[in-house]
Amino acid sequence: MREQNQPALHVDRVQSLPELGGLSADEFKLAFRNHPAGVAVITADAGDGPVGLTATSVFSVSAEPALLVFSISGQSSSAPTIQKADTVVVHLLDADQLDVAKLFATSGVDRFADRSGWDRLITGEPFLPGAPVWIRGRVINRMEAGGSTVVAVHALQANISGTNVAPLVYHNRTWHHIGEHSRLDG
Repeated sequence: MREQNQPALHVDRVQSLPELGGLSADEFKLAFRNHPAGVAVITADAGDGPVGLTATSVFSVSAEPALLVFSISGQSSSAPTIQKADTVVVHLLDADQLDVAKLFATSGVDRFADRSGWDRLITGEPFLPGAPVWIRGRVINRMEAGGSTVVAVHALQANISGTNVAPLVYHNRTWHHIGEHSRLDG
């Protein structure tokens, strides 16, 4: 329930609303620091060469049709290309790919310098063959949200070579993996 004299928020009005108050950036980051997230690498090529970034914002939205969403910061050097790309490849990483996650999270480096770590799909997108799961999809929507863009993707193709892997997870500014050691239920 909203307080009196507070304007209603509408989905089509995603912007900074300082008149409403709210959490500071530091408070918001602190709140989410204890919320673990799976780690993925997003790759794309809009015709200017391959780009990629590490993301912890990937999640499934719908199974029918197969839709996923992720967000990219406007400060990312990969953002302009991903903004223009019609298709992307989302790689869901396992704990054995910590070096890949770190590489694609590092700014100012050529993430595609080592040709042995990536290839191109027949459809042209750059992809990481070592990922246990990758999903190629068509971008169907983009929504500006603060300094980021939320990207909705229709999954067109997937390669699932690893189903019994230890997923790579990011929590409280550190990398972790999930496995039997972290299982809580019977």
